[in-house]
Amino acid sequence: MRRVFVAGNWKMNLSLREARELAATLKAEFGSEERVDVGVFPPYVYLEQVAQVVQGSRIRLGAQDVYLQEKGAFTGEVSPGMLLDVGCTWTIVGHSERRHVIGETDELIAGKAKAAAGAGLGVILCVGEILEERKSGRTTQVVRTQVEKGLVGLSAAQMKGVVIAYEPVWAIGTGVNASPADANEVHEFIRGLLAAKFGREIADDTTIQYGGSVRPENTVDLMSQPHVDGALVGGASLAADSFIGIVRNTIQAKGLGDAGKKHGRR
Repeated sequence: MRRVFVAGNWKMNLSLREARELAATLKAEFGSEERVDVGVFPPYVYLEQVAQVVQGSRIRLGAQDVYLQEKGAFTGEVSPGMLLDVGCTWTIVGHSERRHVIGETDELIAGKAKAAAGAGLGVILCVGEILEERKSGRTTQVVRTQVEKGLVGLSAAQMKGVVIAYEPVWAIGTGVNASPADANEVHEFIRGLLAAKFGREIADDTTIQYGGSVRPENTVDLMSQPHVDGALVGGASLAADSFIGIVRNTIQAKGLGDAGKKHGRR
């Protein structure tokens, strides 16, 4: 049965003091949480310090990106082994800002996903369409390409450590989110793609997050959808109160009480 995963992508924000304080607050609130997985994804320079704060808790620590080589003359890049060395268990690949601001290709993203999974890191693969693509009716075409190309080279066994995050680019940081029904429809489509490539069992077990202006006030409606298995949260993850509200509302929406507690795979 797939896990519900709520992750906070801090992007290029916070000072070291703020990062440590936020991590400490989340550890106090969710350090022993078993009903859902909770993760934080700080900037590279704060990873080791945040790892020290959340050590011994169930808070997942991840990086916002990774490189596809383990070592070498790749100035400015960080390898899967380096991330593991500072305490990471997850990494994001293919975020829309990496695709559309930095210019990363599907092929590069696939290489990163394969390298990270091969090293034992959990991978959150981000996919999603821009506004022009949505208006022209190409959402499923774009998502299909990004999912299929992004997972090239990954085995069925490695898919146990892969999460897909559907983030419509037009909804990120705009305050506008996809309707719960629209989000669920795309998530169901993605699950169908996974079933075609890896089989129904893996598809049904794969967590598919939603991202794009997720806030406490819209969490219940989004997370009540059957194919929405959590959230990749941007701006709302930078303040403890809003991120805590999103996690709590996710637990409520999924009907996870004490009887629903169970250990995750990470």
